[in-house]
Amino acid sequence: MLYWFCSGPDMGGGTNKLGFPKLFNDAASSRWGKPRPEMVVFLLALICVVALPTPGYTAGASDILSGSSAVSALNQSCTPVIVIGFLGGFVPHDEPHHPEVQLIEDLRHGNPDHVYFGLFENRKVGEAYKTILRLLGAQKDRTLPNDEKRQARIILFGHSWGASAVVGLSRKLEQAGLPVTLTIQIDSVAKPFQNDWLIPPNVSQALNVYQTHGFIHGRRRIVPADPKRTAILGNFLWEYKGEPEVCHGFSWRGRLLSKGHTQIECDPHVWSQVRALILSRLPNTAVTQSDGSEFRLPLSTVAEAP
Repeated sequence: MLYWFCSGPDMGGGTNKLGFPKLFNDAASSRWGKPRPEMVVFLLALICVVALPTPGYTAGASDILSGSSAVSALNQSCTPVIVIGFLGGFVPHDEPHHPEVQLIEDLRHGNPDHVYFGLFENRKVGEAYKTILRLLGAQKDRTLPNDEKRQARIILFGHSWGASAVVGLSRKLEQAGLPVTLTIQIDSVAKPFQNDWLIPPNVSQALNVYQTHGFIHGRRRIVPADPKRTAILGNFLWEYKGEPEVCHGFSWRGRLLSKGHTQIECDPHVWSQVRALILSRLPNTAVTQSDGSEFRLPLSTVAEAP
């Protein structure tokens, strides 16, 4: 097939039927003809293009679920630690200017190998769930040893539909008997038939940050299904006197139609505190464990919602 593409079935010289110059010499005494030097170079280049990884590519959920060796089960000699984020709207997981993507990349640097950081589109809750099971060394029937279930440390965060996906994934993990250390919802917006306000009892701590301006705004209040097992760190109302300068790089449609919703997503102050809160729950970090009081409000933010 490659020979036909390069030489054309008529073997008549010039170009092939697709209009590309022929890279093989015609040779009446040989079935395939004698390869020209430039064809050898072409084939070597083709092999390199196919074999080399795409620049900037990182292993995603599809690689994990398909059994790729790029990501395998976490080191079971340490307590498994998994941090997963969800993007809002229709944002792809590798969109570089979104703070969720930048946060995950930042967290990957300088943290222990037994900590996994992943980012998913909000529609891929099922893939994130399967990824967690794989990272914990689940069997084909998705069973896990009891000690792994008790020791796993899972942290989830997300914005908009991604924040609602955080609650959805927590419920799936509850059904599997897996605990969730911390959930962070930023301007949470639920899709139809979703519940993003009732936090399942397998979640130890949950934080909600929201704003109320514009057509799209976040969930005002989250509550625990079992107050004895889940501590709500706060429902923080965030307000802006002016648009953060960094928001200028975001889509003008989002800034026009959902101004407040976009502002809270691109606000670096919000994400710097989310980062500090996540780090406080990771092993071997300089940030000390806390009860969530380190999530401090900016001067333009009003008091916590009742």
